[in-house]
Amino acid sequence: MSAPRQPLRRVVVAGSGPLGILAAIALRRALPGCEVVVVGEAPGPAAFADHAASAMPFTNKLHDRLGIAEADLVRRAGGSYRLVTRLAGWGGVGHEGLLAYGETLPSVLKTAFARNWGRVRLPGEGAPSAFSLAAVLAEAGRFAPPPPGEPTPISAVDYALRWNPAAYRDLLIEVAAGLGVIHVPVHPEGIAPGAGDEIAAIRLAGGDLIAADLFIDCSGPAAQLIAAHPRFAFIDWSASLPTRHVYLAAPGAPRLALEDRLSLGAAGWLSAVAGRDGTHLMLGTAAPLSRAAAEAQLGSRATGMVNLTPGRVQAPWLGNVLALGDAAARFEPLGPLHLDLAHRQLALLIELLPGRPICAHERAEYNRRSVLMMEGVHEVLALHFAAPAAAAVFGARPLPGRAAEVIDQFTRRGRIPFREEMPLLGQEQFALLAALGWAPGLPPAALATAAPGEAAARAAFEAEARAALAFAPPYEAWLASVLGAGVRV
Repeated sequence: MSAPRQPLRRVVVAGSGPLGILAAIALRRALPGCEVVVVGEAPGPAAFADHAASAMPFTNKLHDRLGIAEADLVRRAGGSYRLVTRLAGWGGVGHEGLLAYGETLPSVLKTAFARNWGRVRLPGEGAPSAFSLAAVLAEAGRFAPPPPGEPTPISAVDYALRWNPAAYRDLLIEVAAGLGVIHVPVHPEGIAPGAGDEIAAIRLAGGDLIAADLFIDCSGPAAQLIAAHPRFAFIDWSASLPTRHVYLAAPGAPRLALEDRLSLGAAGWLSAVAGRDGTHLMLGTAAPLSRAAAEAQLGSRATGMVNLTPGRVQAPWLGNVLALGDAAARFEPLGPLHLDLAHRQLALLIELLPGRPICAHERAEYNRRSVLMMEGVHEVLALHFAAPAAAAVFGARPLPGRAAEVIDQFTRRGRIPFREEMPLLGQEQFALLAALGWAPGLPPAALATAAPGEAAARAAFEAEARAALAFAPPYEAWLASVLGAGVRV
């Protein structure tokens, strides 16, 4: 008969950026009797998860679980909302598409979308309707988060949040301090080996040691703990992901919008994340640019450049050291995938929370699922660079994992094969591929001029869209009312 294990006595988190602080909050809530210590300062600008100004819908659920109120993010951290991401130029000059979150279409409307995609359109005629309530609301500039637990015409619309990174970190620090998380603002300089595969302590600048049962590496791409482990190994993604230089810009003018933009140009890709504190711009290129050339592409003053070698750790949990976010995987910041990956890894850690001693099967299951998460991000990123126009900018690249199968099934049959732990749902992958310029195919049974029930499904969607527009208030006016008179939005 097995005896219950003892809970962890102390956990040390290396890195006091937003990810490290949120990890400390999660561990403290999951283990109220455990001492949680955050060591070091916030990672530098190459830690894209820590400097992210936006997240994906999964983060909303994680915040709720950890007691980070959405209202506080809006009022105290410069929060705003995103419904869609507009992708421009990936399918060729003038091509645009929208990526929305969480929407599931009836198969008859997906078939109608695919059929209309291939139809010859007159000059000036837009792309076929993606049948997205989020897109309808974003185009009209109308939205407010639906009240929880109450059915409304927009309850099915999933959304993401943005914020000011510094204000977001300050809010998390306040929550962590209220939970009794300890902060030691001293830089880790190495590890002290322990028994077997574990480490006994981390060595701080000055020579002090801090021991723990579990160490969480949130130190960004420096990976100060996991990279010092004797069994550390790195898997290079350079063959399939071409971005080598990421240029950062000073935030531009504040912009209230329900969409962000991800554009492809002759030099590389340009990300524009709208925000109340300014528009956050990043440029990714394969070849280095002069400062003047980078600023011409950004349309703003460049504040820094990150050299990038994409890849992931072979195993993110070694012994009693576990890496999250940029310490586990490094890749180009095409959208908010860095923070989404880090938060999904954190949620997995809490799900599989170990005791003393740590069991090998817990590590194995975490590593299995976390590697699937990282490789899922790898595949989604590779789809961008395989897009029709991107291949001309960045050159042809081999496709990782099942990405080639996904493109084949989408273009021939209009379907998305299932894969575990992907960052996007099947319908979201469908929307992404269409936004990147691929035309969805049709199964033989759907090649008729109009599928049965298509007219009724269209009418039902149009009725849902009218109800959503009537229910949702003008976004800017609603946000101003939430923040109060005299508060700049």
